[in-house]
Amino acid sequence: MPRIHRRSFIATAGALGASLAAPTLTRAQATTLRWGESLSGTHPQVQMAERIAREVKEKTSGRIDIQVFPNSQLGSGKDMIEAVSAGALQLTTDGAGAIGAFLPQLSVIEAPYLWRDAAHMAKAAGTPLYAKLNDDLVARRGMRMLNITYYGRRHLTTGRREVRTPADMAGFKLRVPPVDTFVAMAEAWGARATPIAFGELYLALSQGAVDGQENPLPTIQSGKFNEVQKFLVLTSHIITPRMIIVNDAFWRGLRPADRDLLQAAMAAGAAQQDRELQAQEATLVGSFRAAGMTVIEPDVALWRKPVLDTVPRKFESKWGRGTFEALAAL
Repeated sequence: MPRIHRRSFIATAGALGASLAAPTLTRAQATTLRWGESLSGTHPQVQMAERIAREVKEKTSGRIDIQVFPNSQLGSGKDMIEAVSAGALQLTTDGAGAIGAFLPQLSVIEAPYLWRDAAHMAKAAGTPLYAKLNDDLVARRGMRMLNITYYGRRHLTTGRREVRTPADMAGFKLRVPPVDTFVAMAEAWGARATPIAFGELYLALSQGAVDGQENPLPTIQSGKFNEVQKFLVLTSHIITPRMIIVNDAFWRGLRPADRDLLQAAMAAGAAQQDRELQAQEATLVGSFRAAGMTVIEPDVALWRKPVLDTVPRKFESKWGRGTFEALAAL
């Protein structure tokens, strides 16, 4: 798998933006797209990207070559979103909350305790709200969302400290992504929100820099966080969508037939990945328990109430009045 030194990539991203925003070779020649991921190569999201790359390369006889860089090789999630916006990177995948740093109203799609299940979340893609968000992302940041993928139902893990209710979270250092809605959720529980980049999380957990973290079960497995966490608390606090985003100038520079081919491959890849993640979620609780983790099944209503009492109201001006409620009612 190709590798690029992270510092070199970040340092040159801005300079490369103008030259890479549109394909630099004629359409008859090979076109290379780089796809950056923060997740490890064992995660179904990265395997999805690699599967899409193989399909596209085969169907174009190598004319379109997607190179996938997993495990934060090209920097943090924020670094890669910035690079896509600048045109130095063609593709990345990240959560709505993280992309919301570039278009604030988008973070509602990853709001805590919003979605009932994956099917409910998938309905968002067909709404006028989602189309408007995509148009705004293109106009303001030069990026386009090509697909919504299912990332999983998020749960809490802890190292040495057993927690069953939000009352047990007082003073608890909870790693969250550097996303304001995640910070607000942790604070609603009484925890000390501690934003840490995903690529640094395993080390932070192993060294006790934080008391715990929250992620979907397949991410806990692929990141090997269960090796350094003793308790799994099934809080089901967020169902996370991750969006495949592309630099819009690059995208518009492709032939319509190539855009159609890429979108079809992404739709098929995302559907397969979503099935794989849900299949893993169905078995991983038992696997973690068998491997020695203590699994706690809390009263989720106790975790939901302080979040819904504070977070939607706090972000109403950003999301738009009634937006959270309208999505919840889909």
